[in-house]
This record gives sequence, structure tokens and C-alpha cells, in this order.
Amino acid sequence: MSHLFINEVKPGQQINQTYMVTQPILRNTTRGDLYIAMYLSDKTGKANGRMWQASEELYASLPSEGFVQIRGKSELYQNALQIIINDVKVVPAESVDLSDYMPQTEKDIPKMFAEVKKVVAKIKNPALKALTDEFLADGELMDQFCTAPAAMMMHHNYLGGLLEHTHDMLMVAEKILPQYPKVQADLVIAGIFLHDMAKTKELSYKIAFAYTDPGQLLGHIILGTEMINDKASELEHKGISFDQKLLDCLLHIVVSHHGQYEFGSPKLPATPEAFMVSYLDNLDAKMNQTNSLIENDPGDTNWTAYQRSLETKLYRHRPLQQ
Repeated sequence: MSHLFINEVKPGQQINQTYMVTQPILRNTTRGDLYIAMYLSDKTGKANGRMWQASEELYASLPSEGFVQIRGKSELYQNALQIIINDVKVVPAESVDLSDYMPQTEKDIPKMFAEVKKVVAKIKNPALKALTDEFLADGELMDQFCTAPAAMMMHHNYLGGLLEHTHDMLMVAEKILPQYPKVQADLVIAGIFLHDMAKTKELSYKIAFAYTDPGQLLGHIILGTEMINDKASELEHKGISFDQKLLDCLLHIVVSHHGQYEFGSPKLPATPEAFMVSYLDNLDAKMNQTNSLIENDPGDTNWTAYQRSLETKLYRHRPLQQ
């Protein structure tokens, strides 16, 4: 039986499929009955799963992340797809085709990485060039950089997403930097390349996407500053000095790139270079997020469901694509 992908599920369908399960939680209904809430996903998307009349034994049998075969029925709840599960059985990971379950970038990874290296190679400042070269020379880290997602849910949340996000920001930066000659291009390029590098440490992406313990405790901004400081120290030991003010300006780009305190930024942008990286980061994230939401929304009207992260519905109709 061919796999029914999440983005193919329509409300009212009977379902007998294997999906990835993540974050199962045992809860009580208002009447005190037990039920299990969980996410069901594959490479095309994620749906809420609910199993009523559950038991503690059944809940204990489910992995925190893994694979389950479910029988049930799909429905729309508050304009979002939900699957009501009647039966569930744990499936060994080795019996499934992981390529069906882990979302991946549709773009060419070797080509994107080659283009990233080409842009980064244009950095002229000796210290910034030495620092970025130190990162590029770390083969294991670069393998992770090309594989990791850029986020758990909001944008570029698929394998290769971190590389795609960084690549696309660099492509835009190359186009607009000539328009702003007073902006220090080397800092912008280095800042973009390194701003999310610690996503490789913040996120786990072996079977399902999850936060690592360091990612949960510290987050990629703090982890990223540690990575940059560590590489700068390695350069010092090799006799390559790094002006502290220059290093501070680079680190400031990393710690301010979320742009607002409520978005997790320890500091607000305070240099032209930090503003540019923050705006490019937000632009690329929003373009990826809106396109993905429009493509994957299960509704059949011109409007998606209300998107809390964007504080709006999205208009799906494309008048120039008839």
C-alpha cells in the first residue's frame, strides 16, 4: 500500500497508515477520561493526533519520537487538520523508508554549499576571512551545516533548511550591498554565514526534529557566540590576532539578529550591519514561511486558516498564475 502523505489527507478520510509520532502527551478530558495528544508527521507536514479512551499502559508504549501505524479518521478542528486515532501500533524505525518522513530541501545541496563558499571567499578583512575559513575547514561541522534544519516549526524546518536559509540570505545580500556602500560588507557576509551556525548544536534531526539538551538550555544564539569565540581563540593560538572591537561587532550581529526582545534577541541591532542581517533574516524566514503555509494549508478557500505567528490569514489566490 502506497504511503498517504500528510498533505494529501482530506477531512473525513479513513486512514490506515504509518506516520512519525512526536511529543505524545497523556491528558484528561473535562470528564476526567484519559486521552493522548500527539503530532503525526511525514516529510510533507504535520497534523495533530488525538486518541480518546486511552490508558496509561498504551501511553507508556509510545516512543517520544518514532513511528506508529494508526487506524482512524481525519477531520477539521478549528480549521486545522486533525486525525482521530482508533488503534495505534509502534513500528520499528528500520522497517520504514526514512525518506518518506524527514522533510528535505528541494534545492541542490552541493550547489548551494559551493555558492555559499564562493560568497564567503570574497571577504577581504584578514581576521574575518581567517575566522570563516576556520569554520569552513571543520569538515564535520560543515556536514552538519548542510544537513540541519533552520528551525523546528517556523521556517526552513526541513533537512538542508539551515544551508538553504543561509544561502538565500547571502544571495540577497550580494544584490543589495552595492546599494549601501557605507555598510561594511565583510561583516554582513560573515554575520550571515555564522548567525545560525549553532542550529547544528541546538537541534537534533536523526529521526525527528527536536531540541538537544544544550539547545533547550542555552539556545543557538548563546551557543553561536561560544562557537565564534572558540574559533577566534584557536586562531590566536595559531598566531592570528583578532581585534576585539571587530569581534564584538560580529558577535553583536549574532546576538541581535532576531531583531526584537520578544523574539529572543538578547540585544537589539545597534549597527547598520546588524540591522541588515536582522532584516534579511526576517525577510527570508517570512518568504519561506508564507509560501509553505499557502502550499500546505488543508482548506479549499482563497484564505488559509489564521496563522498565529503572522497574526493574519494568508490570501492563497495567485492572480498571475492562472
